[in-house]
Amino acid sequence: CRDITSLMALDFVGIAQKEAQDSLYSSTDVKNMVKHTICLNYEEVTDITPDIRLTFYNSGHTLGSAISHLHIGNGLHNLVYTGDFLYENTNLLASAVNRFPRVESIIMEATYGGRDDMNPTRKECEEYLLKTIKTTIDRKGKVLMPVLGVGRSQEMMVVLDKYMREKKMVEAPIFIEGMISEATAIHIAYPEYLAKDLRMKILVDDENPFLSEYFTVIDHPNNRDEALQQGPAIIMATSGMLEGGPVVDYFSKLSSSEKNGVVFVSYQIPGTLGRRVLDGSKQVSILDERGKIKIVNVNCDVFKVEGFSGHSDYNQLMRYVGKLSSKLQHVIINHGERRKVENMANMISRMYRIPTLQPLVQEAIKLN
Repeated sequence: CRDITSLMALDFVGIAQKEAQDSLYSSTDVKNMVKHTICLNYEEVTDITPDIRLTFYNSGHTLGSAISHLHIGNGLHNLVYTGDFLYENTNLLASAVNRFPRVESIIMEATYGGRDDMNPTRKECEEYLLKTIKTTIDRKGKVLMPVLGVGRSQEMMVVLDKYMREKKMVEAPIFIEGMISEATAIHIAYPEYLAKDLRMKILVDDENPFLSEYFTVIDHPNNRDEALQQGPAIIMATSGMLEGGPVVDYFSKLSSSEKNGVVFVSYQIPGTLGRRVLDGSKQVSILDERGKIKIVNVNCDVFKVEGFSGHSDYNQLMRYVGKLSSKLQHVIINHGERRKVENMANMISRMYRIPTLQPLVQEAIKLN
């Protein structure tokens, strides 16, 4: 989605400016990008060269994310490039599309291509999320939820609103800060790209979970005291790995109390502050808003909720290929740790008897 792309690009520029670093591009570059962007609807066929037609299909990863289908020549070859995709319906988006007029070759991701990369069901994820929140709320503590501004935060908003409305979890104020509000506004502006149930709620039932009475937006750092005052609450803030953003300030003020809890709902990359906290560090150093190093004690509970990923797990990846196996001549695996790419390639080749490639960087492949 053009609007999501420009929002994230401008956020990158803003962060670089705050940290007095050179950005790879400027806000002017982003504006020029938007001017030259041609937006296509899903399943809209477009000629991009005299002999190549492009069609986008929903990939289920984030709002507006797309699987690309290339029809080359007069039916000479049909190539599908999945990019990041989720082959599962969620509260936010519909599952990735796997029906194409023709497809001979597919290039697909293997982020979770390891044999052990299997997520719990969405229902199990939601139940565990509620359990972790209840643990903290019951002792009058605050739940800090570091979230990605796009996708994961909107999923959490829909889940929390649903369970509070259904009285399946204790009602508590939910404070939101960071890029979440801007990204959520874009989701509201494009309801046709959302999951069917969510779209019907917004357009037909006039029941918008994103505008729930439970949510309070913190629009300025000076207003954070409202979220930090006495009493149980849920605080959702960016960034998702505790690497900058308002969540770092919240963490520094909440982590020392045993009453509070930090709930991670996204992957924590090794080397990030989020990963150090998740791995059990009881004392971490952070940069405060003045750029000075501050030592913070971590006495709060730390939870990791698996399964809310925007990527397909191992079983989903294999099922996706299985649905297309009768049509495929080649499978090309990329975007993943080397061992996971190798595992996916080996398993697809063995199970479906399809030539499967795992190219190296800059390696050229000829498809017949």
